[in-house]
Formats: sequence, C-alpha cells, structure tokens
Amino acid sequence: MSDKDMNKIIKELSVLVKENNRIDPELYTKYEVKRGLRNSNGTGVLVGLTKIGDVHGYIMDGGEKVPDQGTLSYRGIDVKRIVRNFQSENRFGFEEVCYLLLFGQLPTKEQLEQFIYLLGQFRMLPDGFTEDMILKSPSNDIMNKLARSVLVLYSYYDHPDDTGVNNILMQCIELIARFPTLVAYGYQAKAHYYGGKSLYIHRPQKTLGTAENLLYLMRPDNQYTKMEAELLDLALVLHAEHGGGNNSAFTTRVVSSSGTDTYSAIAAAVGSLKGPKHGGASNKVREMMDDIKANVSNWEDEDEIEAYLTKILKKEVFDRSGLVYGVGHAIYTLSDPRAVLLKEKALELAKEKGMTKAFNLYDLIEKLTPGVFAKVKGSDKEICANVDFYSGFVYDMLNIPSELYTSLFAVSRIAGWCAHRIEEIVGANRIIRPAYKSITMEKEYVWLKERV
Repeated sequence: MSDKDMNKIIKELSVLVKENNRIDPELYTKYEVKRGLRNSNGTGVLVGLTKIGDVHGYIMDGGEKVPDQGTLSYRGIDVKRIVRNFQSENRFGFEEVCYLLLFGQLPTKEQLEQFIYLLGQFRMLPDGFTEDMILKSPSNDIMNKLARSVLVLYSYYDHPDDTGVNNILMQCIELIARFPTLVAYGYQAKAHYYGGKSLYIHRPQKTLGTAENLLYLMRPDNQYTKMEAELLDLALVLHAEHGGGNNSAFTTRVVSSSGTDTYSAIAAAVGSLKGPKHGGASNKVREMMDDIKANVSNWEDEDEIEAYLTKILKKEVFDRSGLVYGVGHAIYTLSDPRAVLLKEKALELAKEKGMTKAFNLYDLIEKLTPGVFAKVKGSDKEICANVDFYSGFVYDMLNIPSELYTSLFAVSRIAGWCAHRIEEIVGANRIIRPAYKSITMEKEYVWLKERV
C-alpha cells in the first residue's frame, strides 16, 4: 500500500472520528457538567484540599466574583514577603522555597545549608545517562526529552516503586536537583544535532544553586553576572507553585492517587506543562512582542500602540486568535503578584543591559491593553498582566533561547509537583475517579456480513 493510499484511509477514518466524538455543547448545560472543572461563574470546582499553595484574585459576594488585588502564598506565607526577605539579605531564594514547599515550614540557616548541600550532591546525572539517554537519542523538543529522561531515571533507582514517604522524598530531592542538568543537556543536544551548533556539556557545580547552575550549564563560557542569576532565581521562585488546581499539579495528584511511582507521576506533569494552553504562554508573548516591534514604528506612541492592539483583538493581525498574550488570568483580576515582582527586577536588568526602550514598550502594552480590551470586546471584565507577560522578556534579556522557556518553567514547578505528590499520598490517599455521563443511545450489534 502506497503512502497516498494510507493517507486517504486515515483521512476517511478521521471523518468518522470527528462525527462520533462530537458532543453538543448544550448537553453540558442540560446535565450540569462543569466543563474544564469550572463553575458557570468561572471559578474552579472544589475537588480537594491542600496546605501547599493558595492563589487569590477575587472575592465571592452573593455568588458574584468581585475583583481584588492578587496574592500568592506558599504554605501560608505571602510570596511577596518571601521575596522581599531573601532579596534584602542579598541571597538566592529558590532553594529556600523548595524546602518550604516540601516540608511545610521555613528552614533554619543550618537546615537550609544542609538542603542546599544535599541538592548539590545530586546535580550530576547517573553514570552513562548523558551519553546513552541524551546524546544518543536527542529530541527536537526539550520538554519531550525531559519527560523521557524522567521516565528513564526510574531504571537507575534501586527501589523506584516504593511509595513510602522516605523513598518518595529522596526521589523528589533528586529530581529537583537534576532538572536543571536534564534541561541544559537536552538543549545542548538539540542545538548540536538539530541546529548544527557546537556541543557544550559542562559538569554541574555542587556549590552553585539552581539558577546559577542553569546559566553555568547553558552558556558556552559558563559566565554570568550576579544580577542575571538573581533575576533567574526570582523567576524560579515565582513559578514554583500555583495551587493544586493548575493543570500540571492536578495531573500530578491524579496520577499519584493511583499508587504509581514518582517518575510516572512527574513525567505526566511534564507532559501537561508541555501543552501550549498551560506552559507555552511565555513563548506566545515573545512571538507577539516580536510582531508588535516589527509593525509599530514608534514604541512610545500610545495611539499607534492602541491601534495595533485593537487589530490584534479584532483578529486582524499576528496569529488572528484575538488574544493579547500575557494579559488576563483565570484567577487574578486586578493584579498578578508574580508579574509585579518580576517586573521590578526586570527593570533593574534592563537598565544594566541598555534595554529600557523594550521594557517601556512592555509597560505601555500592559497599561493600554485593559482599556482597548474593554472597547473592542464591550466588556467590563478586569484584566491584568500575568507572570508570562514579563517572563519572556526576562529570558530574552538573559539570552535564553525561546525553546527553553517552558522547560525552565518545569525546572521551577518540579518543586510544587513534588509537594503535591507527597500531600496526595500522605493526606488524601484515595484514587481520584470523577464521573462521566454516557449520552450514547443503546444500539444493536450488527453481524459483519450485514454491515454496509
């Protein structure tokens, strides 16, 4: 059978697939199905309890959402307080946040030093792993490579299926430590085998934290400034956790609830984050901003910027989706605390790198979009810039290739995933199994010879 014949068959079968899997949207209303696990007012359906993270962006008053300033807390502590404290002490914060999320309390100075030392011991990949798993089987997609690498690490662990807390905790610490190395090596292999670039495989440094190791491993000369490392560290802190309802954290909990191993649960979370509706927003912001820069002649002209944003929202330009990427959020209304904090630090680096003109363009778009959105959509919905709006700009200033954006998200969010896996097994310990109502009418079986 020729390729042409096979493609014809697949095309015909695709018609059947579409016909027999389409569901009338009105049926969701009829049976009161919460599509996307969302209530009719846009709030999330309550499916569990957690002590790990809390996201606040509105107040419910008489069944209506009332916009409010956004807050994000890790284990009950406002992330702004966490950031302000480690910044005031002129130190990095991601490892402290990992400890807080995993163990439920802030570490003492000695405990933090011990934890950082422990992570340092696991930065290296197992013997033979780099050659056999990464260099001999590179992938053109780093998230795909990361998921495969996580699954293969199962084979390098003595008791991979042991779901005792001690064992899971050890696995989690190893994964948190190794994610920067897996991502950096996955990128180097991709750049070499698919991009024709020189191959750089540096050994991770035990004495460096996550942010510094990432920059050290990704750059050919290992060089980076303290400001660059501080900004990347902040980005990691702000992406580490976002409540149990986000798609990848919920995926971690669903898969963990079945009793499976840590590597399967985390690989599933990576697969979830790989989806463009979840982890790809910063890439879309970068693409949109490149388009705006190319089509707006005066980056300081508010009228010209407003006119182009109007065209974007009317689906006339860019990708014709009608979306201004990075503005608006499912929970945050008046402000996203992550965007506020990242924007502050981004301005510092922009000044250092002579990129204030580009920063000011982002600032103007953040300022103008809500008003343009209200005019074009005829909506009074409160929208704000979310963390993805500035994270792409941050990565751009750090000379991080766009294909690494989502995987850097994973390097950070692995901390939250691990915390949710542990909490699901310790605190819930019941397989997650929601219901689906069948809307298919009963049919008779037709003998093969009688089918037409």
